[in-house]
Amino acid sequence: MEEYGKILIIAMPVFLVLIVIEKIYGIYKKNDTAPLIDSVSSISSGITNSVKDVLGLSVTFLSYEWMVSKIAIFHQEANVLSYVIAFFVIDFYGYWSHRLAHQINFFWNKHAIHHSSEEFNLACALRQPIASLVNLFTFLLIPAALLGVPASVITITLPLHLFLQFWYHTKHIKKMGFVEHILVTPSHHRVHHAINPEYLDKNHSQIFIFWDKLFGTFQEELDDVPLVFGITRPANTWNPIKINFQHLTLLIKDAWRAEKWKDKLTIWFKPTGWRPENFEQKYPVNKIEDVFNFDKYGTQNSQKLIYWSVTQILITLLFVSYLFDNIAKIGLPNIFVYGFFIFITIYSNSELMDKSRFAIVWEGFRLAFAISVIWFYGDWFGLNSVFYLSSYIIISYLILSFLITIYFVTIDFKTPQNQTITSQTA
Repeated sequence: MEEYGKILIIAMPVFLVLIVIEKIYGIYKKNDTAPLIDSVSSISSGITNSVKDVLGLSVTFLSYEWMVSKIAIFHQEANVLSYVIAFFVIDFYGYWSHRLAHQINFFWNKHAIHHSSEEFNLACALRQPIASLVNLFTFLLIPAALLGVPASVITITLPLHLFLQFWYHTKHIKKMGFVEHILVTPSHHRVHHAINPEYLDKNHSQIFIFWDKLFGTFQEELDDVPLVFGITRPANTWNPIKINFQHLTLLIKDAWRAEKWKDKLTIWFKPTGWRPENFEQKYPVNKIEDVFNFDKYGTQNSQKLIYWSVTQILITLLFVSYLFDNIAKIGLPNIFVYGFFIFITIYSNSELMDKSRFAIVWEGFRLAFAISVIWFYGDWFGLNSVFYLSSYIIISYLILSFLITIYFVTIDFKTPQNQTITSQTA
């Protein structure tokens, strides 16, 4: 946990700077592809995912270390060769786990968050799941285990492999010539994120594009078919915690309502989007039928809400940075208390972005929780040792945030031009 937290301390500002550069470049080119409130939602999702990972809130039934100890034919040290093997095997693992997430109902729940943005930009790369609490695909790393690649090499290569997928989430880089035949490029990945019928469920590769070409899932970006991004059952919320469990909630409801036991049992393993017969008529859900004719979610916002949302996410990143940089100092079980505060913060901020009146309730709960923490521990997880009066500063900020939330819900949201569009046409 501590080592991964240190890695994220370095990675977070790099990602943030690149997101800002893309935003500035888009404004300069008069082609801004990164609306601020969408980017805030994406960064919020990245925060929830990274906190979940740092806290170790996931279970692996079949560990790689156990596989190596049981089936390795060779025994390698951590060297250049073992890292190269690890990288290729992880990319193979990534292709198939990614493809299965698109093709099987139950597994789509953990991946829908990544596709939930109706934009395509660097920030949306941060839309990573918290719903992936169980890892079922470790067996795909068997080739590396057979060749004796040490577990330490896999541990280092996995986050590196993930971080290298960040750069191609952009509309500003066009086709890249011969590179298109080797690596996943922005053009390839734009296709993957599109909901046009021509593009749906294509280009699952993560670093090397040849997996798609080898297994028949490759699709080139077409000049005559403009790409439309998002998911066919739109999330209609900026709240990443809600998005993480929307599909699972629908599966549970459909399984409960299904009359046939066969449907109750098999719905989880059917192709993504499958529902029992006539359920679309009996229990309709909002679905985009015409990708060129629907309203994007949450486009009507006051500038005050947008700038306050940006301010909140930057302050939240400060809280997260302190957690990641002081995991050992904060210790168990206190890091889980801190993590819970971060999740409350994301939920509260997202509810405000969604213009929900319950944002006041969540913000009040956040304030009460923080006061309880400071009262119980004497300060904010040892922050007073870094700078004096930190607890008073945190409480003052949270009181101000609570009051501003009340202002938005009771005044700003009631002005006609700032009311949320609650319906989408298809």
